[in-house]
Amino acid sequence: MFSKNTKHNFKLKTAFLALFSICLQLSVTAQNAWKPASFEIVKSNYKTFKTTQYAHVFSGSKHNIVRLAPELQGLTGIELPLDKYKNGTNAPLQLKFKEPVMVLVGVFQDKNAEYLQVNQIGNNNEIISNGVTITGLPPVDVYAIPYGKGTHTILPNQKGLFTVLGVLKSDQQLNARDAKFPDGKLWNPTFIVEGFSDEKPLFEVIGGENKPVIDEGMSGTDGIQGGFEGGRVVKVGDTYHMFPTERAGEKGVDYYYDRVKTKIGHWTSKDAIHWKRESTIYQASGTYAVTEDDNPMNDRRAAIWSYMPVFNEKANKWYGYYLAYTVSKEIEPNHSFGRIWRCESTVDGINGIGGPYKDMGIIMEPGLDSQPWEGRQGVASFFPYQVGDKYFGFYSGAYPFNSWADYPKKSGKGWFVALAESKSLEGPWLRMNKGLEPIKTMHPLFVENPIVSQLPNGLYIAIFDGGPDGWGHHLPNMIAYSLSADGVNWAEAHYLPIETKVDKWWDIMRTPLCLIPEGNDVYTIVYNAIDLKRRFHPTGMVKVKLNKDVMESKLKELKK
Repeated sequence: MFSKNTKHNFKLKTAFLALFSICLQLSVTAQNAWKPASFEIVKSNYKTFKTTQYAHVFSGSKHNIVRLAPELQGLTGIELPLDKYKNGTNAPLQLKFKEPVMVLVGVFQDKNAEYLQVNQIGNNNEIISNGVTITGLPPVDVYAIPYGKGTHTILPNQKGLFTVLGVLKSDQQLNARDAKFPDGKLWNPTFIVEGFSDEKPLFEVIGGENKPVIDEGMSGTDGIQGGFEGGRVVKVGDTYHMFPTERAGEKGVDYYYDRVKTKIGHWTSKDAIHWKRESTIYQASGTYAVTEDDNPMNDRRAAIWSYMPVFNEKANKWYGYYLAYTVSKEIEPNHSFGRIWRCESTVDGINGIGGPYKDMGIIMEPGLDSQPWEGRQGVASFFPYQVGDKYFGFYSGAYPFNSWADYPKKSGKGWFVALAESKSLEGPWLRMNKGLEPIKTMHPLFVENPIVSQLPNGLYIAIFDGGPDGWGHHLPNMIAYSLSADGVNWAEAHYLPIETKVDKWWDIMRTPLCLIPEGNDVYTIVYNAIDLKRRFHPTGMVKVKLNKDVMESKLKELKK
């Protein structure tokens, strides 16, 4: 799992300050909302977009807005063709206005000839410095360019990339300021957001709960100091069964211990909204290591995470796969040298999902076939799935070593997955290609806790944690999915902006626990997320709808 070291306190305070700054900006600008003006695009095929977070600002690209001055929120921008503006082959942008207006143009802070330069604008009426962050591109300053009533060519005879973020009525005062948003190049590579790209979305977010479905103080949460992270939800008959990692910790002990002393709980629900805690499946010891290396002197079950229940039809019983860590008190990551255990329900049949479970042994661990990319944290998760008469399993690593010379403490950053294979769910499980390279086609830097299922046309889909936009990381901060036609080769990830349809109660999105079909092409996703103002990490729920036409086109594309 994604770990934070003892510097996390400082990072958390920094996040609080950033959040306070954003709230202050919202409060100030709400009193000075800008008045938009209508316009018509003349003699071109340019499309408009709503200026919001995730807005797709350039056709032919993956670039999206990830930071936005509140004054700009909700305005109507114009989607320009990226490459044509960069190389100066674009068609003129002509707009028709019914009244005098100010066109808001975003100018990139870059002297490269591919970008429009400030001296080409002609008036230098800058209103927001560092006002927009667009993934993979330089910081953006916003300028207001006046135009009279009638039809006008915007910035005629000027070359280089810029963005049109909105059009305002001219009879208003615009107060200049510095929004201090970061450089978009920190978000690299760029990523595809469902509904905010040139592609038609596979999933439409159709709603869900506007608040957590399991939160602090609710029945069953007693003794869980830090909330939830990871695990899996499955549906048996009309009942949802959830096996989350409960960040139990201890009362009176610093919140960092929440992720050390953990439990695997079993919860049930009839609607994925109202949950009842049934039992504890496993309890970690919470004992810190006495050495820095992977040493049998250490308690190798100090923290237990990421329980994945899978029904074995041949054995007619539920298997569980879970992660046990050695835990360091000082070294990042504190979760180290993960081992994957397999257990079996002692109750046969599909209804034996509640266990009790008995351990059957370790199926994957650090060893002679491990590779440096698995890092200090690997093996950091495991999920098995069937393809034909074979089985594959996603296993992961994190905090990679450049080489074994860096073992055991000198680790880098990166959260990766690769595949293991077996002839049965029992194993033995062998790293494919000897584990030499992780799968980077999904995302080159962050893939965590993938859970695999199949869509109605046979496509394999892995839903996973897309990585935080926080703690010094600039990642998508959304639930992600990847598709595969054969269960081995995985396509570039797409990300689900669920806050477009559900009230955003979180700051950092974490792990999806399921993608459960409900009929009529609707799927349920249960997920964990973090509100930085609180110690307790709640659980949420959202519904998405599958577009079958897109699904079929994806299958044809991936089979080429």
